[in-house]
Amino acid sequence: MPELARRTFLTAALATTAAAAGGTSSARAATRAVQVHTVDELRQAIATAQPGAEIVLANGTYNVTGSQGIPIQGRHGTASAPITVRAATTGGATLTGDRGFVAANSSYIVLTGFKLRQKTTFDLPTTCNNLRISRNDIQVANTEGVNYVVVRADNTVVERNHFHHKSTLGVFLAVEGPGSAGMARGVRIVRNYFSDHTYGGDNGGEPIRLGLSGRSLSDAAAIIEENLFERCDGDREAISTKSSGNTIRYNTVRDSFGGIVLRHGNRTRVEGNFVLDGGNGIRIYGNDHLVVNNYLERLTTAGIVLGSGNVKDHKPEDSAESRKGNDAPDRVTIALNTVLSSVTAISGESERTIAPAACTITDNLLVGDSGQKLVSMPFQQGITFAGNILWGAAANGTIPAAGFTRTDPKLATGSDAVRRLAAGSPAINAAARTYSSVTLDVDGHARSGRADVGADEFSTATPVRRPLSPAEVGPAS
Repeated sequence: MPELARRTFLTAALATTAAAAGGTSSARAATRAVQVHTVDELRQAIATAQPGAEIVLANGTYNVTGSQGIPIQGRHGTASAPITVRAATTGGATLTGDRGFVAANSSYIVLTGFKLRQKTTFDLPTTCNNLRISRNDIQVANTEGVNYVVVRADNTVVERNHFHHKSTLGVFLAVEGPGSAGMARGVRIVRNYFSDHTYGGDNGGEPIRLGLSGRSLSDAAAIIEENLFERCDGDREAISTKSSGNTIRYNTVRDSFGGIVLRHGNRTRVEGNFVLDGGNGIRIYGNDHLVVNNYLERLTTAGIVLGSGNVKDHKPEDSAESRKGNDAPDRVTIALNTVLSSVTAISGESERTIAPAACTITDNLLVGDSGQKLVSMPFQQGITFAGNILWGAAANGTIPAAGFTRTDPKLATGSDAVRRLAAGSPAINAAARTYSSVTLDVDGHARSGRADVGADEFSTATPVRRPLSPAEVGPAS
């Protein structure tokens, strides 16, 4: 028996024996790292891995040939003892060739530290759950129509990876689910770095696509938080949600054509995001969304767009094709946002005929430069404005007189270039409404008493959250 295979066999045998005996010896044996140096050794080690196993691939470049890739099949860790497969050092092991890891019927697996350079999509299927894809550098072959990663497995965590450099049709990260209408549940996408998507088509180059039209009424309960997007120009939508019940918070979108778009679905919360120096801000369709505490500055289109519809509501009995239409927004709250120096601060749409209904635009801080219009809302009957503060050389636009006050908010620019309220600002304690579910501001400071208008609650404390930098996300963070 070759020495590596012998070590692998002995490790598995010890783990099995200790597990039967119980006690702390089981944990010590199960977590003993197995060192592998070839693709075949990696396959063999994974095939026998038990809960708590750690399999370490030596640094180097590995050409994975054939359709089998590197199987992870029928392997199950536990929440406290996952099976971990990692590179010896983060970014030290590069997988090239036809396919990389191929998962099926597995749970509580951690894949970390690899450079993934395969020719085909890395697919996490519905037969898996509780997978963690962590600290990988992901640049799948730049082939037309190939997505980098597709998640269909419940409770998957995608964290601290770098998705980068694609110039053809296809998305960096897609989340789908079972059948034609389901969604993976409980996916978390955290502290990833998405950069340099340069596809020049009209649609289909999103960094994150959370669902599809036919899946839009399925609750995903996904959380997309603390990710950084830079130079993401492959689509108008950097984060595209086509499912329901999600949370998009604390992300930074900078120098990108794409923005945050609630394209299909209902009941999503968009909170505390920074969208800076780009093309698109936040665009909204569907029902019962909350858009709060977002900071948007220097956008070449509107900061926030409350869309219009060619259908009133999507329904479960609708065909997937019919759900591709735009669902007019109902009961959407746009509150406590700051929009600065953009072509328009808050806008509507007139290209579709069904207006928003029962929506509120309240307590936002809108500041515009010369030649701009702060509010451009073609539909008025379905929107209530209150408590907004407007300022700057830009015209007020189509906001009703009762819905705003024009006054200098007294902004001060911080070391991070974010403009926040200064002492004595008329925005302090000036909100017209109360927001029981909004307990923090964009900086992570507590909202106390009557809220301040805009994304910032005045404070002399150091911000807990700021716009993210590349050093704070991705594999090395």
